[in-house]
Parts: sequence; C-alpha cells; structure tokens
Amino acid sequence: FSNLPLRKGVGVVLLNNNNQVFVAKRIDNPNDFWQMPQGGIDKNENSFEAAIRELKEETSIVNVELIKEIEEELTYMLPDNLLGIIWKGKFKGQTQKWYVMRFLGTDNEINLKTNHPEFLEWKWIDVENITDKVVDFKLDVYEKIKGEVKKLI
Repeated sequence: FSNLPLRKGVGVVLLNNNNQVFVAKRIDNPNDFWQMPQGGIDKNENSFEAAIRELKEETSIVNVELIKEIEEELTYMLPDNLLGIIWKGKFKGQTQKWYVMRFLGTDNEINLKTNHPEFLEWKWIDVENITDKVVDFKLDVYEKIKGEVKKLI
C-alpha cells in the first residue's frame, strides 16, 4: 500500500463565541472518538470552498466567518487495519488544509441529519481537549491544530 497516493482534504476548526471547538462522533466509529468536520476536495473546487461545503454537508452549518487559514498542510497516514478499506482503498492517508472559523449562528442551526449523515452526536469542547478523544492516527494533526488555535484565542 505504500505506493498509494495521499488524499487531498480539508478540515474546519469551528469556534463558538466562548472559543470552544465543535466536535462530533462518527456514525462509522461509534466508540468514544470525537473529531472536527473534515472531508475531501472535489474537482474544480479550491480548499476553502471544500471546507465550507463539507461543513454544510456534515453539520448543516452555513453561518461562519474565516478567522485564519492554517498555513502548514497537515498529513496523517492510515493505520494498517484501515488501509485498503477507507476511501475505497485508493489512498494511504490524507494531506489536509485546515481553516479556523467562527460560528455566527445559534446551536439550533446545527443538524446532523443531513442527506448523507456522518455524525451521531456533537458538542462544544475546550480547545485543550480536542486531543483527548481523537483516533490515534490523527493525534499529531490535532496536536498541531491545538497549538495554532491557542495562539489565536
């Protein structure tokens, strides 16, 4: 699998008025793992457009403003047990462009029951805690994001 390419993706660090971060629990992994909204970049789409689209597709959220684009692209590799399974087996990991955004709406705008639901439940947590319940293979990415966000808030 080592010759497989990396998937191009995006992620969104969504902050509420209390500078808490939006996280959700995946339907396909109902263990106690929480993640921020993220997804792939479609053809003819730039990374910011992809981030806005993924956020809407996964959470129904549209009322946001950009705070900062995290300059460094962040990469993670899939663990062996997921290689050849996730993303139809086409990729060995993901390189992501992350955006920190401010949520301008109210919590009742958030609706996980979308056309293709990916999440079971959601919550707001302190940025300090985003690394507590993330799957192991995304931990390094989340550690870097935590450092970047702490500089902003």
